[in-house]
Amino acid sequence: MAKIDSFFKLMHENNASDLHLLAGFQPMVRIHGELQKVKYKVLEDSELRGILYEIITEPQIKFFEEKGDLDFAYEVPNLARYRANYFMHKDGIGAAFREIPEQIMTIDELRLPQVLKSFALLPKGFVLVTGPTGSGKSTTLAAIIDYANERRKSRIITIEDPIEFVHQNKNCIISHREVGTHTKSFAAALRSALREDPDIILVGEIRDLETARLAMEAAATGHLVFSTLHTSGATKTVDRLIEMFPTDEQEFIRSLLADVIRGIISQTLFKRIDRPGRIAALEIMVATYAVRNLIRENKTHQLSSLIQTGKKYGMQTLDDAILEFLSKGFIDPEDAYLNAIDKAKFKPFLKRIPKDFTEV
Repeated sequence: MAKIDSFFKLMHENNASDLHLLAGFQPMVRIHGELQKVKYKVLEDSELRGILYEIITEPQIKFFEEKGDLDFAYEVPNLARYRANYFMHKDGIGAAFREIPEQIMTIDELRLPQVLKSFALLPKGFVLVTGPTGSGKSTTLAAIIDYANERRKSRIITIEDPIEFVHQNKNCIISHREVGTHTKSFAAALRSALREDPDIILVGEIRDLETARLAMEAAATGHLVFSTLHTSGATKTVDRLIEMFPTDEQEFIRSLLADVIRGIISQTLFKRIDRPGRIAALEIMVATYAVRNLIRENKTHQLSSLIQTGKKYGMQTLDDAILEFLSKGFIDPEDAYLNAIDKAKFKPFLKRIPKDFTEV
């Protein structure tokens, strides 16, 4: 048993999502969105380096010492998997770990909208899950893939950096590929995947133009492709994806995206006030004919209106999702107000209006 495993056990027992180990500081864990100190001494660089190096290989140590950063996944049997990042800072070495539960929660257990089940059963297309870092995108995607795994008889390939949720074969055959270990890049793995008879491809993150292009081309050739972007809202996601490309290509990319897009799920994570935990509010855009037409004609500013009126298709705005949680007493009114788009709608729930010095 590695020395660091005791920190992971403590983390798991306290339902912490993240562990932070930095030279010159006490260990800290993030519980329900807030950092808390662990009752442990301040970590010296040499001691922490020994703890962290115990769970990586010699080639990984060499890579880290040359580059100053390292991403990988670590597993404690019968406990959980961890997404890890090692880095250097002013006082020495540091590391951040995110817990990835062994048990994949279902769409129903996560209280996610039922339309996500429909996305899992699509024959082809492009579906994006978006939101800031730590908003639960990977958890949502894992639930969608799990539903497909139960209800379809398909070939699924996941491409991640690093591998996070590990799916067991149910009715599908699933291959997990890790960038840097099993393939050089997302783009290289995507090219290879098209020769591996996939029905569903999960691309952990769209980081560059080439990956974006290949993901859309894979969807255009009859595959169902899921991926993530660090954007907020359906409109900003569409604009960001198109703006990744050179100006002279954007008209073609806009047309391609309009053809392949099937849905955008944009989520924001809230701390619950009714019980310990967090809950995700989702904006959902289903790519109806009208939605795709607006994308094709470069009228993305009108997408929010279609989302507001598209409830019968399973669409919902972020504000509607927040309002539902607020009315059920799940989240704090001030938290709801600060994360809402149309803040006026949430003012009646507040005892006082929180001031944001950036809004003048």
